[in-house]
Amino acid sequence: MHAGWLALFLSVALAACGSTPKDEFANIPPDKLYADAKDDAAEGNYETALKKLEKVEARASGTLLSQQAQIDLAYAYFRTGEKAQALAKLDRFIRLHPTSPAMDYVYYLQGLINFNENLGLFGRVANQDLSERDQQASRDAYESFKQVVDRFPTSKYAEDARLRMNHIVNSLAAGEVHVARYYLRRGAYVAAANRAQAAVTEFRQSPAIEEGLYILAQSYDKLGLEPLRDDALRILKQSFPSSRFLEGNVAASGTQPTKKPWYQFW
Repeated sequence: MHAGWLALFLSVALAACGSTPKDEFANIPPDKLYADAKDDAAEGNYETALKKLEKVEARASGTLLSQQAQIDLAYAYFRTGEKAQALAKLDRFIRLHPTSPAMDYVYYLQGLINFNENLGLFGRVANQDLSERDQQASRDAYESFKQVVDRFPTSKYAEDARLRMNHIVNSLAAGEVHVARYYLRRGAYVAAANRAQAAVTEFRQSPAIEEGLYILAQSYDKLGLEPLRDDALRILKQSFPSSRFLEGNVAASGTQPTKKPWYQFW
């Protein structure tokens, strides 16, 4: 009896080991599978498209179709919220195919993934600005868009990339000023001056430097550095003669005359 049970057990185990998962796309040629994946993506079925594109990438390895599948995979990962996987796929593509004719789009897509303008529900409810969030992704997006503009000036993506670069510069400048404003309100005048100076120096053309100069003057005044304060005020008056920060009540308050979001307690 024991021998019989052992034989039965071994036969079942061997059968299980010999079975492999069925490939539902096994009999579909790569080009047809790619077309089906594009149709799925067009209908918003990115999860299904991902499965098919992964098969295309593997089966058509070494061909232009495989390269295109890699790019489409990155976009599908992006649309399904898998930002890290999308960026990893693009990084790998850039390393392996530096002369690809699609490189302008690859860099543009890389920029779009990092150019996350959607703050989500909490950001909208809290009235949170892009400049108040982590700026590293914005810097990464800027570098990607810059690749498009510098290396592919005639690309159909170049103009939009240039516009997004301008937006990012203004966002980065506003981010520096936001931090400087926080330090000023907290009485950390050296830190406030440093961040305001960084904004004024690095982002000369951004509208945010108007407040940056004001914070710089306020910080220097609190530190007793009157010559530096006067220089900052002089530049503010020359650059923004109608600035609201030059009004008497603003100069006396030492804070920005705007309403704070409800979630800020300082």
